[in-house]
Amino acid sequence: MTRTLVTGSAGRLGRSLVTTLAQAGHEVIGVDVTAGTPGEAAATLPADLTDLGEAYDVMARFRPDVVVHLAAIATPFSRTDGLTFRTNTQLAFNVCQAAGNLGVGRVIVASSPTVIGYGAPSGWTPNYLPIDEEHPTEPWNSYSLSKLVAEQTMRSFARDSETKFAAVRPCFVVAPEEWAGAPTQSGHTIADRLDRPELAGVSLFNYIDARDASDMISVLIERLPGLPNGEVFFAGAADALARRPLAELLPQVMPATETPAGVSIGASGEAPVEASVEAIASPLTGTSPAFTSAKAERMLGWIAKRSWRTELEIR
Repeated sequence: MTRTLVTGSAGRLGRSLVTTLAQAGHEVIGVDVTAGTPGEAAATLPADLTDLGEAYDVMARFRPDVVVHLAAIATPFSRTDGLTFRTNTQLAFNVCQAAGNLGVGRVIVASSPTVIGYGAPSGWTPNYLPIDEEHPTEPWNSYSLSKLVAEQTMRSFARDSETKFAAVRPCFVVAPEEWAGAPTQSGHTIADRLDRPELAGVSLFNYIDARDASDMISVLIERLPGLPNGEVFFAGAADALARRPLAELLPQVMPATETPAGVSIGASGEAPVEASVEAIASPLTGTSPAFTSAKAERMLGWIAKRSWRTELEIR
C-alpha cells in the first residue's frame, strides 16, 4: 500500500484528493493547521510546515512514499503580501527539502495558473492561445510570484535528487458543493461567474472540478517514476467557464491591451507578428478553454471528465 502524505488536506482541493486517494487504496496522511480533513485519512496532524523542524518531524514520523504539497495561503490578497510570499515559499522549500533528504520517493507541488500573469492592473495579453506550459510567466502579485518560486524550488531539488518531483497548476478549483450554490474561493457562486463574464474573465474563464484535479494528481503519482524529473503540468477542464465562445468574450474583458510586436499567434513557435486580442483569441471557438491540458493528456493519459454543463444540469 502506498502511503501518501497530503499537506493542506482540509482545503478545497485537499479534501477531494484525500477521498480520491483513499478510494484508490492509498494510506493517506493528512497534514493541515485547520480541521476538516476527510475521515478517509488514516491519520491527521495539525503541523506548521513553515517551521523546517516540524517539516522534518512530519516526514520522519510518517515516512511517506509520496508527498502531495497543497498547503498554502490559497488566494491572492487574502493576507498581506509579505506574509503570503513568505508562507508559500517557505512551505515549498521546507517540504521539498525534508522530503528529499529523508528519502521520500515522489513529491508533487501545487502551483497555479496565475504565474502566467493574467489580471495585471497595467494590462496583460497572452502571447498565444490556448496557453500551455511553455508560455512565458509574468507574475505580478505576491501570490503568483510565490507560486512561481515554488515551481523553481521544486525544480532546483529535482536537478540533483533521487526523489522524483513534479508540479501541477490546477485551474480555478470548484469543490463539489459549489456546483449546488456554495460560494467559490472568489466569494461568488458558479452561476454568478457564468452570468457575469467579467468575474471569470479576469482569469480567462479557467476552472477544474476538484475531483478531476484529484484524479489527475492520482495518475501523476503513478506515472511520476517514469517521467523526466521536474515536469510542470496544467490541469484544467476541457471547456471554458463561459456560455459564449472565448473568441467573443476575451476581447471584451481585455479590450484595451494589444500584444507587443514580436509575439506569436496560435501555437508556440509560429512566425512573430503584432496581434490584437481578437486575433489571438480567434482559435478559441465553441467551448474551447484558454488553458490547455494537452501535456497531461499526452504524458499521463489524463483528461478532465467533468464540465460545468453536466455538473449544474444534474442539480
